[in-house]
Amino acid sequence: MLFELRDVGLTRGGRAVLDGVSAAIPAGAAAIVGPSGSGKSTLLRLLNRLADPDSGEIAYRDRSLDGYDPLALRREVALVPQLPALLAGTVESNLCYAASLAGKELDAPHCLRLAGLGPEFAERDVARLSVGEQQRAMLARALAQQPGALLLDEPTSALDHGARDAIEAALAELRRELEISVVLVTHDPEQARRLSDWVVRLEAGRVVGCGALAEVLA
Repeated sequence: MLFELRDVGLTRGGRAVLDGVSAAIPAGAAAIVGPSGSGKSTLLRLLNRLADPDSGEIAYRDRSLDGYDPLALRREVALVPQLPALLAGTVESNLCYAASLAGKELDAPHCLRLAGLGPEFAERDVARLSVGEQQRAMLARALAQQPGALLLDEPTSALDHGARDAIEAALAELRRELEISVVLVTHDPEQARRLSDWVVRLEAGRVVGCGALAEVLA
């Protein structure tokens, strides 16, 4: 099992953001689905210890997250946030930075191709990229760490249909080529149907469905 959550709770400002969340997420392609404010992004951040729960336990590959060094975990479980957050400079300099943090050799053309970008993007200034290109550059930067799992927080929410389709095509291609698991947060059930095999449904911080796509989003 990729992730297991057992009775996970988290409170912010006196409000329960997550309330007794128990769910299993197998390796492969999974989606966390629910309306705005249901706790999806908060749950995603818990999976690589960008935040820790107030109660309960989370395990990654049968080992409690408490047993991982947070920085080492984030190199193994890479999160691509909803809003692009690239460092000033070129796309390649961003990829080099990520690869160096993870102690990996960088194959920039390979990472760019997997993210749906041509090799010419390596020397592009990130300030001159469109939002869709920035999102794909963020994906390439995450892939430069050679992670075992990718966490994607609403990766297409700010994009038009053409850019959304390009991101989704890149995600489908990288899963065909790499042995990598993807956990996607989305408010769109149709996107979950296109990109995942397993679904966790949240409403008001509680799990209301967890299982195979055909069962949960019937």
